[in-house]
Amino acid sequence: MEKILLVDDENDILEFLSYNLKQEGYQIFTATNGKAAIEIAKSEKPELIVLDVMMPEMDGVETCIEIRKYPELKNSFIVFLTARSEDYSQIAGLEAGADDYLTKPIKPRVFVSKIKALFRRKDIGTPQQAPSSTGNGIKIDRERYLVTKDGAEFSLPKKEFELLALLISKKGKVFTRQEILEKIWGEDVIVGDRTIDVHIRKLREKLGNEYIKTVKGVGYKFKE
Repeated sequence: MEKILLVDDENDILEFLSYNLKQEGYQIFTATNGKAAIEIAKSEKPELIVLDVMMPEMDGVETCIEIRKYPELKNSFIVFLTARSEDYSQIAGLEAGADDYLTKPIKPRVFVSKIKALFRRKDIGTPQQAPSSTGNGIKIDRERYLVTKDGAEFSLPKKEFELLALLISKKGKVFTRQEILEKIWGEDVIVGDRTIDVHIRKLREKLGNEYIKTVKGVGYKFKE
């Protein structure tokens, strides 16, 4: 039974979301603020965390940043709930380490179907045999989820790691945006192009700009 942590400062929203997810057999935990959410996440290690953006004291973005600091929560999905007028928060959420976002208001059936889609794509699209070395100073270790560059090891969030592994798997090949979405996020795509752009930018910040090349109007490739 998958565990889901719902975080929102409005109890009626928590009750609404909890009821519909419990009907589908999920184990639900709730929190009304970011600090409580972090403690519950650390103890229960939910597979999915749904975070409201606008909360007092510690907002959703700040909460996401804190959660991503814990290695045991690295593989938990984090999804933001954002109002349609909060377009800026979608980028901020992805920058903070979120995997996706849902817009409010959302109908019960649509919400449940989106959650099911997230779980379906949990292990979809990961390249099965990523090379251990690119030959240009970068190595990836799939078993430990670590990347080594010029002898220095560092950890990447799951989707960044999978995206890097995909690009490295066929150096020089141009992966279209659609290919990347399908292979990394699965067929039940909620995210859009901005998600790919954010992840690419974060990889470039960590690896350097010279490794991942943009093919304008098409997609991305890893240099040969």
